[in-house]
Amino acid sequence: MNKLWGGRFSEATDHTVETYTASIAFDHQLAQFDILGSLAHVAMLKQSQVINEKEYLAINQGLHSILNKLKQGSLTFHDEDEDIHMNVERMLLQEIGEVAGKLHTARSRNDQVALDMHLYLRQQTCTIVQKLLGLREVLLELAEKHQTIIMPAYTHLQRAQPVKLAHYWLAYEAMLARDTARLKEAWTRINLSPLGAAALTGSTFPIDPHYVATLLAFDDTYHNTLDAVSDRDFVIEFVSDAALIMMHLSRLSEELILWSSQEFNFISMHQSFCTGSSIMPQKKNPDVAELGRGKTGRVYGALFSLLTLFKGLPLAYNKDMQEDKEPVFDVIKTVDQTLSIYTRMLASVSINEANMLAATKDGHLNATAMAEYLVKKDLPFRQAHAVIGKMVAYCDEKNTQLEALSLTEMQTFSPLITDDVYHAIEIRNIQTQGFQTLPETLRQQKEKCTIDRHFLQDKEVMLSNVYNAFGL
Repeated sequence: MNKLWGGRFSEATDHTVETYTASIAFDHQLAQFDILGSLAHVAMLKQSQVINEKEYLAINQGLHSILNKLKQGSLTFHDEDEDIHMNVERMLLQEIGEVAGKLHTARSRNDQVALDMHLYLRQQTCTIVQKLLGLREVLLELAEKHQTIIMPAYTHLQRAQPVKLAHYWLAYEAMLARDTARLKEAWTRINLSPLGAAALTGSTFPIDPHYVATLLAFDDTYHNTLDAVSDRDFVIEFVSDAALIMMHLSRLSEELILWSSQEFNFISMHQSFCTGSSIMPQKKNPDVAELGRGKTGRVYGALFSLLTLFKGLPLAYNKDMQEDKEPVFDVIKTVDQTLSIYTRMLASVSINEANMLAATKDGHLNATAMAEYLVKKDLPFRQAHAVIGKMVAYCDEKNTQLEALSLTEMQTFSPLITDDVYHAIEIRNIQTQGFQTLPETLRQQKEKCTIDRHFLQDKEVMLSNVYNAFGL
């Protein structure tokens, strides 16, 4: 098979080289975006009078014919044509003949592949934001439902202070809200058009890159052609954002795994999200949460792979950059699947409210509240801290809790303690800021979620308009 770029060569490419350098095995996933970019490019060539109306119509119709075959699943890709760009161009040549060769006027695979990745990540950003919103909304529903359930909060995995279960759910929703905000902000760098940079310095043809950008609903074009074809910051940023999403889900996984253990017994994972043991009949393992925790390392690996890939590349395009695709495709699949399954898994969790409350009765979770009780009676905090520390040591020796001490016992540690102390250190009466601000925090985070859904709807409508305009 003659290479479309082979005019300068007199020898055939070694078959092992073709296999080694071909990317079609994975970049076929960019097919619809490659065709979309080509449709916009050929429209620009006609508008700039680089090609005539007849040539435009032939190329446009040929591309739509290929697109229809793609939708039907009837396209066959060939390693000999290396990548999605050359495969589509070869198909176009077979569809309409030599006029297909005019499609690549004033364009290089360098700006073409960059364009494909921008188009692809626009769509995937919307998909991931959609999945984030779904999980956030479940967390908000859980927070709404669990505003009265009290449990221990932990530092160093030691019981620390009482907290509402709703506060825990809202903490994870806040993490995912930041993840959403990062993707929204990254959109400004994803939604740039590199087309028009050609190989690296543009073309001598009177093309109009801004016209293509407008057709494809990009916010702007790159201002430097060298940067346009060599920039993959937007790809690395997306994967970095994905790594943070997975880190947050991994932390949540750890909570779910601990809480569902017999040692904690705070929650029960629905059977449909657990597996059993091949040898121990009694086992109910939280495998989904464990696997989500494990897949986080997979996404981290992709991030480090990309950072390493680009750290030593000179301007502009280098073949090394082909290696950015597989990590990105894998990251998107991993994050998409994990967000989807966690949304359903969390919605099905059962809460053991009695065990959560019982756990607050052991471990002196009211010690800080008791120290603050003394501070309110004008004892400096550091002295109050020392007094309650001694009381805790005394309780440990007696195998009892602070609230179980008699007033006489308490007053041996400080005469400032009076009988109102029992009300102050009752777990349900300890109104820390987390307790007091819970309703307002819930309201604010619901509002942020609504704003983010409006952002998503706006971008989805924008992309839908582009796809409809080009018959996708």
